[in-house]
Amino acid sequence: MKKLPKGISNFEELICDGYYYVDKTMYIEKLENLFDKRIMFLRPRKFGKTLFTSTLENYYDIAKKDKFEVLFKDTYIGKNPTKLKNSYHILRFNFSGIDTTNVEATIKGFKNEIASSIELFVERYGLDYYTNFEDEAENILSNFFKAFSIQRAGKKIYVIIDEYDHFANELLGFRTDDFKDILSGNGKIRKWYEMLKKGTETVVERIFITGVAPITLDSTTSGFNIANDITKNVKFNDMLGFSKDDVLEIMNQVEIDKTKQAELMPIIKQNYDGYIFSNLLEGDLENYRMYNSNMTLYFLTEYIEQGKIPINLIDTNIISDYRKIEGLMDLCKGEEKYNLLEKIVAGDSIDSKLIDKFNTEINFYEDELISLLYYLGYLTIKGNELGILEFGSPNEVIRKIYTEYFLVYLKQRAGINEELKVGKITREILLEGKINKVTEVLGQYLSNLSNRDYMKFDEKYVKVIFYSICSMLGTMIVKSELELSSGYSDIILIPREKIAERYGVLIEFKYIKQEDYEKDKRLLEKKKEEARIQLEKYKDTEEIRILPKLRKYIVVAIKDRLEIEEV
Repeated sequence: MKKLPKGISNFEELICDGYYYVDKTMYIEKLENLFDKRIMFLRPRKFGKTLFTSTLENYYDIAKKDKFEVLFKDTYIGKNPTKLKNSYHILRFNFSGIDTTNVEATIKGFKNEIASSIELFVERYGLDYYTNFEDEAENILSNFFKAFSIQRAGKKIYVIIDEYDHFANELLGFRTDDFKDILSGNGKIRKWYEMLKKGTETVVERIFITGVAPITLDSTTSGFNIANDITKNVKFNDMLGFSKDDVLEIMNQVEIDKTKQAELMPIIKQNYDGYIFSNLLEGDLENYRMYNSNMTLYFLTEYIEQGKIPINLIDTNIISDYRKIEGLMDLCKGEEKYNLLEKIVAGDSIDSKLIDKFNTEINFYEDELISLLYYLGYLTIKGNELGILEFGSPNEVIRKIYTEYFLVYLKQRAGINEELKVGKITREILLEGKINKVTEVLGQYLSNLSNRDYMKFDEKYVKVIFYSICSMLGTMIVKSELELSSGYSDIILIPREKIAERYGVLIEFKYIKQEDYEKDKRLLEKKKEEARIQLEKYKDTEEIRILPKLRKYIVVAIKDRLEIEEV
């Protein structure tokens, strides 16, 4: 049985230590066949960028010619090698660990990464060269190129840059002024890229750059305007991440039987699938959706080790990255931010154009924020009709991260300081099938929100607040707007385990404006009857039949007062 490569980003280690490798080497051939030799390729965090750059390094490294058969014999490129295999000196930079505490620390970290990487290069290839760590970053690179051209006349370098924008993303999310200082004008980063561009005239033949967002492209464009960005190229949509077939083959390799695969696949799909990386795709996008590779491997590793579906569906090491969403959302101020957040949590589609490049002088409005969230993996393309893009949350894991932020925002807005009594609420729902305690919390939110909020209140708004509260409970699956055979259910609470023993809950929400209710009290019964009819339609659907202990409720909100009826 193959080992799962969770957290393994070194290709040689992965192959030599017997980990399963999802073969992406056919894209080495595709990259070579492009007209451009300098490539930019962006993907969200935790999608395998570092492993892919390590694969390129091992394939092209002239110093690893003797290891080619061992490393690549079972891969596509091992059976179909190109003429350029093992023909370059590899100069690799990784900017993911740079300290962004302040401008000085960022510049120092950037310079140290340049110097350290060159020093490793010198040692690996046996050059007679001293790396001056005290010099400026652009001078360190320039002097190195000169020395290489003399000592290795006629030889060429393949430059690989991993996470080129990591420190820029950190600064953009939290300190935009520092972001501008470092990347615009005569910034040190820009000067360094000018020197890299100059190197392509002598010793640098190929460049491959990965990152997350095209934030710094305009900032460095006058210094470095030679990279072809293939991020949205349809042919490279699945170069990183996992396809559905990849996930099934991984489960085969780790000997998960077919019955269990059928049980696990819907959970994996719901929580880790959904990413589209090209705005040129139209029509049915289902076959193009990609799974987050790191999250999928985390789930399967935990499942194998525990022998059951893990309680936490996302690795704590990953979620710390994604919680930076708060700083990014704050780039868009006021009601625009709040309205966008509400739409995302509600599962609504969001129409927007896709911004191709960000520069240091950009003003962040809704379109810019949506595009940035898309590049970072917080949103994805849901549809493309007539060139109009629809964005939404890619999966339930990402939606839950938005929900946590949304609930914190709501608590501040409503002036609520009390912590959610997760244990009591959960026990009442799962062991008794009752919703008294959770609707009490909902009522508290409704009664504390300002009159300004009531101007926009409707059924969807009440439901979004309830969904957000239930999503924090953790021991149940919360499904909102689940498409059933006869319509869309509002909220279904499903036990994550022991489904036959614990209660599921189906809730239909209705909303009545206070002024409408004052005019006609019969509206309450009318709304309840509408809800009863809808609940009756759902009862024979497959999704409901799997819940043998199901209780159904109608919740009608009249401003901040809740009328609850069990059906």
